[in-house]
Amino acid sequence: MKFAVIVFPGSNCDNDMYYAIKEGLEEEIDKVWYTETDVSEYDAILLPGGFSYGDYLRSGAIARFAPVMESVIEEADKGKPVLGVCNGFQVLLEARLLPGAMQRNKDLKFICRPTELIVENNQTGFTNAYEKGESVTIPVAHGEGNYYCDKQTLKELQRNKQIVFTYRNDINGSTANIAGIVNEQGNVLGMMPHPERATSDLLGSADGLKLFKSMLKHWRESYVLTP
Repeated sequence: MKFAVIVFPGSNCDNDMYYAIKEGLEEEIDKVWYTETDVSEYDAILLPGGFSYGDYLRSGAIARFAPVMESVIEEADKGKPVLGVCNGFQVLLEARLLPGAMQRNKDLKFICRPTELIVENNQTGFTNAYEKGESVTIPVAHGEGNYYCDKQTLKELQRNKQIVFTYRNDINGSTANIAGIVNEQGNVLGMMPHPERATSDLLGSADGLKLFKSMLKHWRESYVLTP
């Protein structure tokens, strides 16, 4: 499986993502600069955390218009798996690949610590290695991670089982404690916690590695083993 991690000016978690795939999965991965215009050769696309374009205007708002994003959106529309973590989640929201928006954390402070999550839906290409209701520890590091959506959107997310991860406790004010959601097709996941920082017990938790193993398993079953 061949992964691409998109690097924007201000990305700072691209190396974390790169080594999570390179060493955690032992799969092929390339760093792809934001000026590229074609990512069709890759089997999965990763948008890392950081402060793309300095988070000027709104987090992710400028990165959404980077040249590479047109191809990312095209590949997502074709059903290719796209994962956005932290700032990557914010970019996916700005690109309207996912519903909702981000606000400043409820206490207006930057949060950086291990966080307990609950797996709400393990029937996706990102979560099939987890058990439904499983408690996992994955760190967060954000100042604008307060996910917001209106009541109608929340009902749709709940009805379509698009809420994948929730925080066990209210850490930032997010609607319904949402930590990660997928699109209706299930191939685009945005989440604020950093699974790439939880791929080894040496890092304090290996719970995030299951997410990448889920992606690999789904790809093999969908594209490799299918007659």
